[in-house]
Amino acid sequence: MNRETREKEPTKGGLLVYQGTDGSMKLEVRLENETIWLTINQMAQLFGVDKSGISRHLKNIFETRELQRAATVAKFATVQNEGGRSVSRDLEYYNLDAIISVGYRVNSNLGTQFRI
Repeated sequence: MNRETREKEPTKGGLLVYQGTDGSMKLEVRLENETIWLTINQMAQLFGVDKSGISRHLKNIFETRELQRAATVAKFATVQNEGGRSVSRDLEYYNLDAIISVGYRVNSNLGTQFRI
């Protein structure tokens, strides 16, 4: 199944909690198919940078063919509460390979902590 067009909640997945070494930041991550998956917003939180920077790094990673988009991106349906009602939205998630590639490009203390 092509990961880019996957539109379902993971059936054999789960959630993990990543906590920074100083304990100030916790991040729930999606676990499926023996890898973790994060959205752009979650990566921005993880590395302590603006999400536009994450988007720019991902664009460069795919343009230079460091990674293939189809192999590292999946769409998952995620339920969000909006105005008192549940709304299902397809969000793009990036696997550990993409997260690590972004982590090496991000210039932040949290990025360094994550790489360690």
